[in-house]
Amino acid sequence: MFPRRRISWLAAVGFFLLLPASSASAQGPQARGKIVGRIVDAETGKPLPGAQVAVKGAGLGSLAGVDGRYVIAGVPVGTHDLTITLLGYGEKTITGVDVSGADARLVDATLVPEAVAITAITVDAKKEQGSVARALDAQRNATGVISAITSEQIQKSPDRDAAQAVQRVSGVTVQDGRYVFVRGLGERYTTTSLNGARVPSPEPERKVVPLDLFPAGLLQTITTSKTFTPDLSADFSGAHVDIETREFPSRRVLTLQASGGFNGAATGRTVLAAPMSGAEFFGMAGAGRGIPTDVKDPAALERPLTQAQTAQIIRSFRNVWSPGRQDGAPNSSFGFSLGGQDPVFGRSVGYLVSGTYSLTQEARSGEVRSLAVPDGTGGTRPFNEFTGSTGRRSVLWGGLLNLSASVSERVRLTLNNMLDRTADNEAHQDYGILDFFGSPVQRTTLDFVERTVYSSQLRGQAMLGERHFLDASLTRSGVSRDEPDRSDFAYIREIGLTGDTLPLTWLANDDDAAKRSFSTLDEGSWNGALNYRWQLGAVASPVELKTGVAYRATHRDADTRSYAIVAQGLTPQERMAAPEALFDGRYFDGSAQFSVHPVTAGGAYTADEKIAAGFAMVDYPLTPRVHVVAGARVENWKLDLTSAPILRDPGVVGRDNTDVLPSLSLNVKLTEEQNLRLSATQTVSRPEYRELSPITFRDVIGERSMIGNPALRRGLVRNLDARWELYPSRGEVLSVALFAKQFVDPIERVEIATSGASNESFVNADGAHNYGVELEARKSLGFLGASLDPLLLFANATLMKSRITPGNDSISALTNASRPMVGQAPYVVNAGATYATENGLSATLLYNVVGRRITSAGTSPLPDTYEMPRNVLDATLQLPLGGTLTAKLSGKNLLDSPYRQVQGDVARLRYRAGRVVTLGFNWQP
Repeated sequence: MFPRRRISWLAAVGFFLLLPASSASAQGPQARGKIVGRIVDAETGKPLPGAQVAVKGAGLGSLAGVDGRYVIAGVPVGTHDLTITLLGYGEKTITGVDVSGADARLVDATLVPEAVAITAITVDAKKEQGSVARALDAQRNATGVISAITSEQIQKSPDRDAAQAVQRVSGVTVQDGRYVFVRGLGERYTTTSLNGARVPSPEPERKVVPLDLFPAGLLQTITTSKTFTPDLSADFSGAHVDIETREFPSRRVLTLQASGGFNGAATGRTVLAAPMSGAEFFGMAGAGRGIPTDVKDPAALERPLTQAQTAQIIRSFRNVWSPGRQDGAPNSSFGFSLGGQDPVFGRSVGYLVSGTYSLTQEARSGEVRSLAVPDGTGGTRPFNEFTGSTGRRSVLWGGLLNLSASVSERVRLTLNNMLDRTADNEAHQDYGILDFFGSPVQRTTLDFVERTVYSSQLRGQAMLGERHFLDASLTRSGVSRDEPDRSDFAYIREIGLTGDTLPLTWLANDDDAAKRSFSTLDEGSWNGALNYRWQLGAVASPVELKTGVAYRATHRDADTRSYAIVAQGLTPQERMAAPEALFDGRYFDGSAQFSVHPVTAGGAYTADEKIAAGFAMVDYPLTPRVHVVAGARVENWKLDLTSAPILRDPGVVGRDNTDVLPSLSLNVKLTEEQNLRLSATQTVSRPEYRELSPITFRDVIGERSMIGNPALRRGLVRNLDARWELYPSRGEVLSVALFAKQFVDPIERVEIATSGASNESFVNADGAHNYGVELEARKSLGFLGASLDPLLLFANATLMKSRITPGNDSISALTNASRPMVGQAPYVVNAGATYATENGLSATLLYNVVGRRITSAGTSPLPDTYEMPRNVLDATLQLPLGGTLTAKLSGKNLLDSPYRQVQGDVARLRYRAGRVVTLGFNWQP
């Protein structure tokens, strides 16, 4: 299905197969091992290529490569001392390094610039590892304002994927379990990259990447950059989220994982279930779900058809319309990881192959859906109010293959490959009053959606001279989204002439009462980047110049088609039949007249986007404690978008903008433990392809329609940030951040006034501003006594306020002339506690709440629609069982607070998702 992807995967697999079976030397009198690690600058956390690492008294040593890594092989078994030297840095000796013949010994180290170090430093190996963890703290050493979640933190949480993990970051919220909002800004202001290369979105109606695509077991670090620097893509203002896949370990390690659990709302209960087809346990739709050949061309349905021809077309659809009911299945997951370093052709090659699979059962009980209309007294009342339930079975699997090798001491190559897939098989059924008919209606929807993301990246790092560095990468990435054969069906309960209630019968004359929909999206992109870094001046405090170019070419094809089946002449008794009986052919030869026609909502669009960029920036030390980082990025954006709505003429949208985006930062090291960061930047916000395409997409009968706006313009965002940070000791932090943003031509999702059903579209507002404060604290309670040293408390809170001045009155008569931005929450709070002992026992409690935020701006006289706050509590317990076996007990959504969207007094959407408990095991044989 993805031929270009297979080339990189096959090449990587072939390379991996060259690895020898074992690298351990035999035990005995001459047994030897090896020492591996990484050397970094204690002040900046940057790697130090060329550092000399020597084993005292053994005549063995190595030079750190371009990424600061080194390998010393053939070290005699025993306890040794290491000396590390580099021109411009203080010499360091690390004592007590234990080497065995079976495992590689990991020894990372930091070097202090000579301007700070007066004499040589000697530390023991255990103490040095603590110093490394502190020096490598990305948040402390970053150029801008960032926050990071590591694999260690993810392991201590019940998080299943990147979306769940990243919501622990200060100011981050996650909508619908997958879409990230940062600092309360809408999803359009967040971008996502994988190992530094941009990831496209598989969603036809959203710009953001759903982070539930990335299994937690494959992640090394999730870094959230909240301020723009010229070496980053400029189309964000909320945050840039970089997902880094796991690195290879220093020695060969095999890890096996398995878990099982239950959802209190689904497991063991009778829930709705959509019939399966094909290998859906692996997230792959069956061939029977494909769009029939007879209806692929809309023109084929425009000519007059005989009843025999119509019957043939109806039979070509998969005759599945009704959900089943079954006991909810337990949740389960499996995973493995194999990695290490081995010599190949005299060079050390690092490798990691990893895979994970999970199956979860979800249910929404007491689900309420409705629209809102004015009640005539200044309030709102429900319109088309329905109550029902949803059952969903979700599959998530992923795999990665990462390889890294030093071609020489000055050149390192890395090949990263990743393939992830998620699939949701969902059944929904509800019952309520359809006000247009004034009668009760039962609606049923069966829907299967699969999403895939892949990435193959080749990266090279080179040291051209003692102080010249080159970093180049080429990435092929892409996404696909397939929603094959969605079915919507509706029965109506009519009122008889005498006022009695009749049985449910098919609403045979409505286009939305028997509908099949087929939707596909495929997007692929090439990303290339070349960065050059030059250090000059004093080694201890150099001026660093960085420049580079980048290019991204993206192609997307999206197609959505819906077909309505209607009939005349069926008796009420015949319309009472199950839909599978209505369309299996038994009524085609009678007096009834069936017809099939394309629904006007839907269509196809093709987008070609090209972004060329260049940047230059300088990190200039005014003093050893004050650094100015200044520069600019120039981006040229070209877009050609062709839309082909159903039964309408195609339309073309073009955009060509060049923007100069400056960045200025001041980083002040107030003391050894305190930093102050100030920055002023300008970024850009571009419309998503779907938002520009004038194609209408409509949900099941009685719900909203969505239409794009070809007149949308790209917007600009001016950003101001300030953050004070205190790092009192290892693993502890206290920070206060202030931020303010000014938006020019921001894009907003709004309701639009129509004579029929409620519709939504997108508009450029006249302007907006956003400001707020972020607080973060992590503190060990060891200062109260040694018994409390394992207990760590942490919390972060973001308080925000925004105001937007809408425009586009010709499209939408908005309720408020001045209101918060769509998606802007007034506050976000995360808090928790971790108790961790040296023997591997740990317990973690996590809490999250997000203030109410607008999901869609209302049309006068209706108010805006808000998503209401939910209190979320999660907990985990990790317990060592002996040897290398560990157990993990997790609980998610323990409070089971309801999800609610309200418009005035009307509940637009309300449901509970249930509590989830999981027990898992991790084993390293």
